[in-house]
Amino acid sequence: MELFLFHYPFTFLFIAFLVLYQANMAFRYFCKMTFYKLWLFTLSILVIMISIPRGRNVENMKFLRMSFLPLKYIFGVKIVVKGKENLRSKKPFVLVMNHQTSLDIMVMMEILPSRCVPIAKKEILYMGTFGLACWLSGLIFIDRKKREESITILTEVAHSLYQENFRVLIFPEGTRNHGGAMLPFKRGAFQLAVKAQVPIIPVVISSYCNFYNQKEKRFTRGKSIIQILPEVKTLGLGPDDVPKLTEQVRDSMLTTYQEISGMTNRASH
Repeated sequence: MELFLFHYPFTFLFIAFLVLYQANMAFRYFCKMTFYKLWLFTLSILVIMISIPRGRNVENMKFLRMSFLPLKYIFGVKIVVKGKENLRSKKPFVLVMNHQTSLDIMVMMEILPSRCVPIAKKEILYMGTFGLACWLSGLIFIDRKKREESITILTEVAHSLYQENFRVLIFPEGTRNHGGAMLPFKRGAFQLAVKAQVPIIPVVISSYCNFYNQKEKRFTRGKSIIQILPEVKTLGLGPDDVPKLTEQVRDSMLTTYQEISGMTNRASH
């Protein structure tokens, strides 16, 4: 054994790695999440190189999207999309989606329409190569701690949707939710849609619990369902209608989330 270690140390380490990877769920989780982050930051370099010639431009989002698409095959995650016809509109709209983990980035790229950029927290801008790739791809960054500044940015976005013909994606929960339901929705996405008089298209991602659990350190092969719901019109609505609109969309998304996640018997709130 000592002779083997002396002559073939790397072979031994590789075998030890494979055995540990197969035998230990937590180690496998760590390896996959490390690979996920390395992929994200490394491929972002390529996105930056391709995007720099045209500068900050929403059209660069397609390069960022393409960099994520192979991951579902690498991790063995089957993504099933339902309701694709609801995304055929070529006009501006606001896409709202539930937020669970960092894996949402990988999953949402499966359905992200052309000329659609997420509205994200400003901290992402400082995430090295990934932050720069996001900036070049036209992502809109807001500082959640500065409410007035965020409102100003969203107002500017509302005025630009038709002028520049693009769409935005927002996570209305405002943060990741590992609880297996949905957090209360913040109203920013709905205020934006009403101000711009553009429809809202709700998108629901099923629970990852069948293959991913951060607390249990479990990340296996599995299936994720994306359900795209029919658009909710905002034409003629005003600021006073925003609270009701927010709850209406959340209720429909929560019901759908429970259905596609196999939680139909659970309580809604």
